[in-house]
Order: sequence, then C-alpha cells, then structure tokens
Amino acid sequence: MEFEHVLVVGAGQMGGGIAQVVAASGRHVSLHDPYPGAIDRGLATIRKSLEKLAEKGGPDPDEVLRRITPVEEIVAAALMIEAVVEDLETKAEVFRAADRTLPERAVLASNTSSIPISQLASVTERPERVIGMHFFNPVPVLRLVEVVRARETSDETATAIVALAEDLGKTPAVANDFPGFVSNRILMPYVNEAVWALHDGVAEPEAIDTIAKLGFAHPMGPLALADLIGLDTCVAIMDVLHEGFGDEKYAPCPLLREHVEAGRLGRKSGRGFYAYG
Repeated sequence: MEFEHVLVVGAGQMGGGIAQVVAASGRHVSLHDPYPGAIDRGLATIRKSLEKLAEKGGPDPDEVLRRITPVEEIVAAALMIEAVVEDLETKAEVFRAADRTLPERAVLASNTSSIPISQLASVTERPERVIGMHFFNPVPVLRLVEVVRARETSDETATAIVALAEDLGKTPAVANDFPGFVSNRILMPYVNEAVWALHDGVAEPEAIDTIAKLGFAHPMGPLALADLIGLDTCVAIMDVLHEGFGDEKYAPCPLLREHVEAGRLGRKSGRGFYAYG
C-alpha cells in the first residue's frame, strides 16, 4: 500500500504533531478539525515546532507547511489517522464518516491511547483495514509508534502501517488489542499510584517526581508527565482500563478526578499538579 495522501482528523496536540511528521516525510496531508479555530491554532503550533527543528538542521518550515491543506470536512485519502478526544462515541462517529467517504481500500487508523480498536472497527464495513497507530507526545520528537492489531486487522494492513511508521522515522512496536494496549496498561497505574502518594500525603509533587526521575532514571516524573499528557486524558484512559478489566486497581485516584472536575488539566489549561505560565 502507498500512503501518499493522508487525512489527519484532529488538529490538537497529537493531530498537529502527526500532520507535521507525515508532511515532513514528503506526503500530502489534509488536516480536518470541526472546532472553530482549531486548525489555525494547530498550524501555528506546527510552524513553531518546525522552526525549532530548522535551527538544528531540520526541514524548511514553509516547504513542510505547503504539504498540509486544511479541509472543512472528511475527504478521500489513502489513509486516515484519527486523533480526536479520547472518547469512544466521538471517535466512532469519525470512523463512520471516514468509512462512507474514503476509498474501499483505504486504511482507517486511530491514535487512541486506550480504546479497543475492535470497537472502532465494528462501526465500519472494513474491519480488516482498521488499526491503531498510537503516537507519543511530542510526536515530532518521540520515536515510538504502538501499532495495535484488532482481531480482524489483516496482515496486509499491519505490514503497511509498520512500513509507514518506519518511513516516518519512527520505531513501530506491534501490540494486540487489549484495553490500554501495552504502553498505558503499564504507564497509567504508575501515574495513578504517584497521584495516590500525593493524595495520601506521602510527599509533595516535586519530591515524588524527583524520586522517580533519579531513582528510576526516568527523564520526567509521573506527575509532570500526567500534566503533559493531560489529566482528563489520564482519567479517560484509567476509566477504559477499569471498565475493560473490571479490576479496582485501575480506578482513577479521587484526587486525579478532582483536578479534572476543577479544570486543572495540566499544561494545556495552565495548571495541573504544577502551575504553568
């Protein structure tokens, strides 16, 4: 399969990063987001990212941006990569629309970090061409792409997406379709336990993150990482894990949900476990 034209749905933190790396590979990108102003904000963020990379010898920002075309609706392409909010019904609606619009042999991929791919595939007429393509934030920097195969995903589809990830300069790792896949099945309980340590008064946020960074040789502590991911996204992933496995160990810490209800979502809102300018 050739993916010279890619539709990216969602122009936020993840979708914008995906559009950037796909366009930087020489492919044409159609970028769609129904929220007013989202594409303009996304393109501005992409330009800033490209300008930083250009200082280190990266591609010319204008050349990359010329390959990204804003579109007002879902359009035909060889591949769709969906990167909207971590909500099943919102994603399912995107997949229904893409299934109606994209060519029969087009692949439908989701950047979901936890929602089972089989649930998204079930709303389409092409479950063999539905797959997970889970990028990591910040997309232009981090090399991993978790390629998630549902039960009906074909070998042809999986092979093509692995090859695409490699061509984008990423390192693909294939996982099977379980709640949270591999990455968040491991990561989210770690983050959640750090929130419990804060909730129980074991230590302050700075101390918790310092112990994790220096003790485990991690580049970022779990609370700072949660702020980067978005605390609402962390809660959404924990809820998927909790429901999918029926195990209380995956239930979000009350403090985590409390922060979300108060609008303290992390970096994107200016405040989470830390305050941001």
